[in-house]
Amino acid sequence: MAGLAARVHGFRLADDVMAGGDLMAPVFRELNSAMRLYRESTHTENVGRALLVQVGELAQIAGWIASDAGQHEQAERAYRIGIEAARQAGDAPLVANLAGSLAYQLSNTGQEKAGLHLANAALEEAGPDAPPKTRALFHDRVAWAHTRVGEAQSAMQALGRAHDALTEEEPEVAPQWAYWVSRAELEVMDARVFTELRRPLRAVPLLTDVLTRYDATHAREVALYRSWLAVALADANEPEQAAEEARRVVSVAADLTSDRTTGRARLVLRRLQEFEDVPEVRELLHDHGHLLSA
Repeated sequence: MAGLAARVHGFRLADDVMAGGDLMAPVFRELNSAMRLYRESTHTENVGRALLVQVGELAQIAGWIASDAGQHEQAERAYRIGIEAARQAGDAPLVANLAGSLAYQLSNTGQEKAGLHLANAALEEAGPDAPPKTRALFHDRVAWAHTRVGEAQSAMQALGRAHDALTEEEPEVAPQWAYWVSRAELEVMDARVFTELRRPLRAVPLLTDVLTRYDATHAREVALYRSWLAVALADANEPEQAAEEARRVVSVAADLTSDRTTGRARLVLRRLQEFEDVPEVRELLHDHGHLLSA
């Protein structure tokens, strides 16, 4: 069991520095193997529950990896497998993490209302006694879901609740899957919400500050965050700086098997098209305009 848990966390750490397309095959092999182990082995009730928890955790990172690779149907199947396993194990925060991950995908793939409904359901399922760090994550996902349907006030309220939760004392150790939740990550979501709501004067300082402190080995995340900064700079009528950030995003995206990063690179280029008369933007679009028709 300890070996399986270590492999699950290993995939989480690998996802920090590798793109979804590079991890799809091994993570789904591991998920299928874990499911067979649960179905075909004889075990006590406690061991069975522990196995179900690992299946749920593995399904969550498998879904996340598949989503990053652009395999959204496969990601949804993984998330739903994990939700069922976590429910059988009686692990409400894990159910919420899986449901919230699926809600995030829905919000980003044209199913915004369904994403909002599921993000709220995930928060409710976790309950008020879930570890504060996990509740901060769930509130953040609700904030993003509200943002995607254009509900600015509700989004801002959810952001506030996320920060409040993170400042609470942890009565117990948060689950290992929440290792990455931090003030810096919440600030990134703050900035993304501000960018989406066209509030660049709030987004730009946050993203600039976070990027000065962010681990450069997390190339995909850095590129994604720079893509939000580029859009916010464009909204702030700073096309020269936006073009500089966009060039960095496009350069990194070319080396990653990440559908999310490629999509963000295209979005940034489209956003900058209205500044074609600016030399830096014109040169950027000349060099990478082919991505807009890919």
